[in-house]
Amino acid sequence: MQKSITLENSGFNIPNLYKEDVKSLLQKNLEIYTCDAIWLLKNLISIPSFSKEEDKTAEFIYSYLHSLGLDPKRKGNNVWATSIISEDLPTILLNSHHDTVKPTSTWRTNPFEPTFQKGKLTGLGSNDAGASVVSQLMAYRILCQVTDRPYNLIYSATAEEESSTPGGIESILKELGPVDLALVGEPTQMQMAIAEKGLGVLECTVYGVTGHAARNEGINALYRALDDINKIREIKFPKVSSLLGEVKLTVTAIKAGSQHNVIPDICTFLVDVRSNELYTHDEIIEIIKGHTQHTEIAVALSNQKTSIISEMHPVVQRALDLGLIYFGSSTTSDQMVIPYPSVKIGPGDSARSHAANEFIYIHEIEEAIKTYSLLLNKLTI
Repeated sequence: MQKSITLENSGFNIPNLYKEDVKSLLQKNLEIYTCDAIWLLKNLISIPSFSKEEDKTAEFIYSYLHSLGLDPKRKGNNVWATSIISEDLPTILLNSHHDTVKPTSTWRTNPFEPTFQKGKLTGLGSNDAGASVVSQLMAYRILCQVTDRPYNLIYSATAEEESSTPGGIESILKELGPVDLALVGEPTQMQMAIAEKGLGVLECTVYGVTGHAARNEGINALYRALDDINKIREIKFPKVSSLLGEVKLTVTAIKAGSQHNVIPDICTFLVDVRSNELYTHDEIIEIIKGHTQHTEIAVALSNQKTSIISEMHPVVQRALDLGLIYFGSSTTSDQMVIPYPSVKIGPGDSARSHAANEFIYIHEIEEAIKTYSLLLNKLTI
């Protein structure tokens, strides 16, 4: 039975507004912010928030922001707050998602019961992306207290990232207004992904002619499909990205036939496409068509575009000044539907995502709060 949660359980006082700089605020209050972040994350873990079922975590985050006097907004299961200094200034968005996948059957503990041991917090969504949600929120609180900030700031905790459905951040882009830069919180070990591969899913169909398996008749659609699948495996895309590498095609599902003695007259299969910035999805499809003989291709998913930002962008240069590295990411995130420049950076490790016994180290949260804050400290874009 799920325990009731109240904001009074936190026990941490909200610091008064300081007319100080970020470094001073971190020096005085980093431990408080880290403790508050851990408390928040424990509560988020304890509330089931599967993708498209995040109403209770949305309510909890909204209530917490309201308790801070941050005047939150909510649409669906997306929650955000804004700190506007001047309409003439650029706007930076801190965004991460509070939905999770469903737990696997191999968890050794209750995935909704946060457990703390040896400096790490275990629970569903702790790594992907609860740690980013709470770390960005603490950084938002810190940055809102800086009066000479040269940009407006938005914090958003959004829904449906794990299902890539339109009820997530895509549904509130108009409400957020013009944004000049987004920091998308995903587990990257607090290094900066300045490029992210796009994702497309192709639904492929091959036709044959049915017949009796005991006689030499019919045309086997499954055999035809296997011939084309082998050709797809051999496709090499000549344009290779320095950040994202090659375009990657993977056949991930196949279906044909209904019984052992009937030649299948139709075979369908799915192709997972991970694109770089050098090819459009239409170009990739045309290349596949040029290498296959029997396959008809329909696009099941194509709106998840490649994302890339210049390594000369001020936020990337600031990251380098802080000793961070940048890289190209093969995994996808909300960057795919964000229409403005963005980078992906957050605490945790992508290898822990969607895995049993998912966890985050406490020191990773502390470092994330500090890094987000210093990364945006007086950043000019």
